Amino acid sequence: MQALFILNAAPYGNALTNNGLRLAAALAKREHNMVRVYLMGDAVGTAKSGQKVQEGQPNLQTTLGQVGATGLHNIGVCAGCMDARALQDDELIEGAHRGTLEQLADWSEWADKVFVF
Repeated sequence: MQALFILNAAPYGNALTNNGLRLAAALAKREHNMVRVYLMGDAVGTAKSGQKVQEGQPNLQTTLGQVGATGLHNIGVCAGCMDARALQDDELIEGAHRGTLEQLADWSEWADKVFVF
């Protein structure tokens, strides 16, 4: 299966992004699946490196990195959303890159299934 996850919610404060990434990571572990993640809106903060979270709280940077480790350039981060939040390219975790809406359109056509959180 080729799966695309489009995440919109802030990385912390509710469970949407965490739940989406947990499912993406579980699917990515299976050899027959290819998973891509596109972060938009407040979800772009999920790809910021150097996150420090309180004990007992999930580190979404780590979970996103697990998905990123399964393939090259499979984590896109909306460029306009990054700019609106002053997030620079060099602040992104390894495996994430500045994305475009054209890329999101391409990935949407590529995917067998699209999950939106």
